[in-house]
Amino acid sequence: MRSRQALMWQTMGDKPHKQEPHMTDQTIRFDDGAAYERFMGVWSQLAGAAFLDWLAPPLGESWLDVGCGNGAFSEMIVQRLAPTAVDGIDPSEAQIAFAQARAGTRMVSFRQGDAMALSYANASFDHALMALVIFFVPVPATGVAEMVRVTRPGGSVSAYAWDIPGGGFPYAHLWDALREQGKTPLLPPQAAVSSREALHGLWAGAGLLDVETTSITVQRTFTDFDDLWATTLMGPIVAPTLAGMSPTQVLAIQDYLRARLPTNAQGQIVYTARANAVKGVVAWLQNQSAGTRKSAE
Repeated sequence: MRSRQALMWQTMGDKPHKQEPHMTDQTIRFDDGAAYERFMGVWSQLAGAAFLDWLAPPLGESWLDVGCGNGAFSEMIVQRLAPTAVDGIDPSEAQIAFAQARAGTRMVSFRQGDAMALSYANASFDHALMALVIFFVPVPATGVAEMVRVTRPGGSVSAYAWDIPGGGFPYAHLWDALREQGKTPLLPPQAAVSSREALHGLWAGAGLLDVETTSITVQRTFTDFDDLWATTLMGPIVAPTLAGMSPTQVLAIQDYLRARLPTNAQGQIVYTARANAVKGVVAWLQNQSAGTRKSAE
């Protein structure tokens, strides 16, 4: 059996998602919590703060963070919502270890697990959510159904994800630069589900009530181009991909980014990204439709 540390979100349930032959045979995996913090964790917290403002949940309730990664969003739940309990689940052993070491997550119960087969009993939580995860779940509808199952009637099920179809991913310009060099970027396997229309359809299809969607625009400031470039290299496949390119190609990518990401008067780069969010309410008795096939483990 493979180590859980080797699992990626596109291989939940031990059924690997077959990728097209992109620039390499690599898959997107997040095992380095510190690198993820710089590459995506800061972005996640920026979008997450706006997401929680929009969600406007009551204080003092229980939460499940599906695909908790290195614990950045779980920590935000603790800091902002005075929860009675928080659970985080992720397939990566290394990410879980990083999450457990965060100063602000001492009350959070982290475990490894599968978004399409959550190891919790029905109606275990007041709220369940996915932060930047839904497009990595092999069968998104199954992941949503599992969140519904473990959430109590009247509770909320929600998610936010980068608007990849609409060009909202934080490093979309890098993808464009790679295409200019004849490389096809490796996208999340279910990228199409991150549009507002697709998210609304998933939530409505799961039987959730009062389904709403919104778009969230955030900005991140990099000290200069070197800061942006060093951060970009923290991506799970960026550095290996560039290592396989010629120095001329790498310089062309840097020039492409410089031309499209001009600096301000202080020499900083202010980068904008956009996410789409969705929320819905679990209907009474809805989460019992799966019977008692799951029990807490």
